[in-house]
Amino acid sequence: MMNLFKKFFNSKELENNSENSNSTELVKTAEMLDEDLFWKIIEKSLKNTSDQDSQEQFLIKEIGSLTPKQIIGFRLRTDKLLYDTYNSEMWCAGYIMNCGCSDDSFEYFRNWIISRGKQTYYNAKQEPDTLINEVIEGVEFYDFESFWYVALEAFQQKTGKDLYDFIDYDNFKHCEGNYPLINFTWEEENGESMRKICPRLFAKFAENFY
Repeated sequence: MMNLFKKFFNSKELENNSENSNSTELVKTAEMLDEDLFWKIIEKSLKNTSDQDSQEQFLIKEIGSLTPKQIIGFRLRTDKLLYDTYNSEMWCAGYIMNCGCSDDSFEYFRNWIISRGKQTYYNAKQEPDTLINEVIEGVEFYDFESFWYVALEAFQQKTGKDLYDFIDYDNFKHCEGNYPLINFTWEEENGESMRKICPRLFAKFAENFY
């Protein structure tokens, strides 16, 4: 009988520990997901899908297999990558490729760049004109708004909670609202100023500006 009581209390202790483990994950965090893991997830999505809708759904499912803290970290890593490409030259590329680029459009444009994988992202970060390699005939807009929200949807499905409530904004500053001021090196009405920054992209989309 004593052994039965021990087994019962041990099982209850395991349950309580499991519950406490889950609850400790649902606290505010400023920790980004490991970058190698982040890019592995993106690359896996690219290998297993052929369009944005299917990539979005693949990412939600794949991210949903992570812990709640890691899911938050995926969103924070995304925000950091967006932050690091918030500059005049990248905006010029977005303006050329989409024949105009508002503040919101620039966010969606950079989300699209991230969704194309590590090599595309870092090549474009160094030289935005390399995005000429991502141009596809027939594509009208180069953006991916819903990519920004895949972690939010995965978190909602896994926990039933809003991911935003668990971001430690006191310690995570690399996000929208904290972007630096941009000193633009090109002008909307000056095609030559854009050509100097992204000559290949401008040549490809020049008809949109004349």
